[in-house]
This record gives sequence, structure tokens and C-alpha cells, in this order.
Amino acid sequence: MNADLPAAPKDVWENPLASRYASAEMTRLWSDNHRYRLWRQTWLALAEAEAELGLPISRQQLDEMRAALAQPIDFAKAAEYERRMRHDVFAHLHTFGDACPAARPILHLGATSAYVTDNTDLILMRESLDLVVARLAAVIERLATKALETKDLVCLGRTHLQPAQPTTIGKRICLWIHDLLLDLEEITHRRKLLRARGVKGTTGTQASFLELFAGDHAKVRRLDELVAVKLGFHSSYEVTGQTYSRKIDSQVIAALAGVSESMHKAGNDLRLAAAWGELEEPFETEQVGSSAMPYKRNPMRAERMCGLGRFVMGLAATAGQTAAVQWMERTLDDSAPRRLVLPQAFLATDAQLVIYANVAGGLVVLPGGIKRNLDAHLPFLASERILMVATKAGGDRQTLHEAIRTHSHAATARIREGYDNDLMARLAGDPLFTGVDLVAALETPGLAGRAAEQVEEFVHGAVRAALADCPGRAAESALRV
Repeated sequence: MNADLPAAPKDVWENPLASRYASAEMTRLWSDNHRYRLWRQTWLALAEAEAELGLPISRQQLDEMRAALAQPIDFAKAAEYERRMRHDVFAHLHTFGDACPAARPILHLGATSAYVTDNTDLILMRESLDLVVARLAAVIERLATKALETKDLVCLGRTHLQPAQPTTIGKRICLWIHDLLLDLEEITHRRKLLRARGVKGTTGTQASFLELFAGDHAKVRRLDELVAVKLGFHSSYEVTGQTYSRKIDSQVIAALAGVSESMHKAGNDLRLAAAWGELEEPFETEQVGSSAMPYKRNPMRAERMCGLGRFVMGLAATAGQTAAVQWMERTLDDSAPRRLVLPQAFLATDAQLVIYANVAGGLVVLPGGIKRNLDAHLPFLASERILMVATKAGGDRQTLHEAIRTHSHAATARIREGYDNDLMARLAGDPLFTGVDLVAALETPGLAGRAAEQVEEFVHGAVRAALADCPGRAAESALRV
């Protein structure tokens, strides 16, 4: 049994994203312990900034707050406060006040609950986006290595899920990478745009802080700037209601949904390729594919990646709806959806990226299956080359096209009756193709056009440039199931 999984059934439901799928790193970011420590840091940042701007807050009070940050949070006490008060922020405020009693009188001075919760959520999204970027870069890097290794391995192309002109395995992998580069650009963009909610007061007017600073607008503006910097942001949003615009959440979740779209597409491709015997995901020595069919080698990692991807794409709709129904300066019907959507979107995206990195690093290429599928359709696939050669030899392109079309459909009819593909024999007996070397037309080299060169140019160009802008790589995370 995996060490990360519970040893025995419990009497409460546990979110499988945390207990089964997501990495320890992402799960830790969204843990209660990390969240509520960030709440305390926002209270400290506010008190420090207020003291620097002249409010009567002593060094002793600030030192006591800093010391309390290093202490474990008394969650039992916080739960008891919340049971009585029915307010989570106020419960943790009192718990923090008990840990630093000298600072209790100045905690949360001028602030509203959204000061604590919103600034913390923005920090959590910032930290989580950094991890997503690092994981994306790691996946792209592994896929790029595989693309270069297989850039010359010609395979059957498919359009409409039907046999089409050949490509190479490396070129197909580059299609997956290209989607991820678009995602990397969007995720990085959203990360750069994140700012602090700052100190804006109960309806965003900063009235409480203007009162504290005796009408000094410059100090109130400076307070907002100081707190944003102390919380690790370059600035805060210029205007807010009681909360920062939930449009920000919607945009971030949409970017995560975009990553999920890309992974779902690649996962589906891999599942189809596995069915055709061309590619396999890693399959461990003692891994069981089916409880009833011992021979099975199911693409369960790609399947899980697709399933989690659909989940994240669905969360994007909830985030958008939440942004759309925030009345005036805010309503509290955003609270429950955000508690569910924000952590789960990041945990599910993280879980997919961990799977994708595992699959990309251990992707199994099956040349025998690839050749078998290619050879089965090769006479048809050579038709475009034959058309070009015959036209260059002086034939009428339209007449030649019609002849190949007619012969191809006749050959297909025979194949459906169980006979071999006789297209080449049909063309050999047609005077229109007398000057064409049909044997040479069936040779695999050249059928994939510039696919190999495109892989080289793409990986050493756009991919290398994107990875250079993302020097960090996520540490290897164990696949949990």
C-alpha cells in the first residue's frame, strides 16, 4: 500500500484530491496550517505598516506577534471560538490574540474580514501558480526530449480519426508541447498580473483607515502600498469593493482549465495510440491492469489525467458564475464556491501535471506496432506522392486525381471483403501512371515531409526559449496511485 494513502477506512469523507492524487507540495500549500499562518502574517503586515506610519503600536506588540507566528496554531481553541461566534476570521483573530495578548488591542485595526481572507487567497494562488509553472516546464522538457528521440520515426497520421498522410511520433509529441507552451504563457501572464487586495476597508472606500490617520489621504495610500509589498506583491488592485473582483479568480481558474484541456487532448491521443499498439504509458513490473483480465495493460494514467482534466474544466464554469453574481460591493454567496473551487482546481491541475511528467518521462514507443499500422495503409498514403510525380511528368493533375480516387475506392471495397490492398497493381496497369516508379513511391523516407526538421526547429527554437524563461523545475513527485 502506498504510504501516502490512509492505512484504514475512516468515518469521514476525505477529498481524494488531497488523499490520493495531488502532490504533497500542492496539498501543503492549501492546508489549514499554511492558510491560517498566512492569516496571521497579514495581521502582522498591517500592524507593522500602521506602526511605520505613526499609529501607536509598540515594538513589544510587534515582537510578540512575530513570536506567536512561530508557535503552533491552537486549532481546537479556534474551533471552539468559531462554534460560539459563527465566524471563522473572528475565531482565529481571538486565537491569535490569546497567543500574543499584548498585541490583542491593535490586531485587525481598521480591517475587515476580506482583508485577511482575500489577501491570503491571492498569496495562495501566487504560490500555487509558481508550482504549476515549474511543473509545466518539467513536463515540456521531458516531452521535448522524447520528441527529439522520435523525430524520424514515421507513423500513420490521422485526421477525422481516419488514416491520413504520415507524420512522425516526434512531430505528434510537438503538437502536445505546443499546447503546453500556450498554457505556460497564459499561466505566467496570470501570475504576473496578480496583486494584493491591500487595505481597502469594508466597502473599498478606506473610510476606516482615513479615520485612523486623521484624514491624511497620503498616509492611507502609503499604507496600502506598504502592506502589498510586505505580502510579497508589487502593488495592490486600484479599486475593490469589500473584496477584490472575483473576475480575478475566474481568469486564473480559466487558465488552469486551459492546462487541463491540453492534458486531456494528449491523454486521449495516448489512449488511442495504446489501443493501436503504437505507444504505451509506463507499466510497472507488479502493476495490475484488470482484476479479471490478467493480460490487460490499460492506460490508466492517461485515463486519470483525462478524468481530472474534465473536473477542472467544469470548475471554470462555477468560477465564472461566481464572478457574475457578485452584487454591488459583494455578497457572501461567493464564500462556499471559492472554498471548494480554488483549492480543488489547483490540486487537480497539480495531480494531472504529476501524471503527465511521469508519462512523458517513461513513454514507451512501440516501433513494431507503428510500422504494422503504417504498412497496412501505405499504398493509399503514397497516393499524394504518386500524384505529384505523375503531374511533374506531364500528366493532368485533375485527371490523375480522379484516377487515383477511383482505383483507391475499388481497392478499399476489396479490402472490406477480406482481400489484400491491390491499389499499386491497379495503378501499374493504368497507362496514366506508366512513367511513375511505384516501388520508389512506397518507400517510407520522405512520406512525412518536413516533420523531422519541424521537430528540430521547434524544440531548439520556441521550446528552448520558453524553458529559458522558466529556470525553475518542480522536484520529482511520486505518482501516488
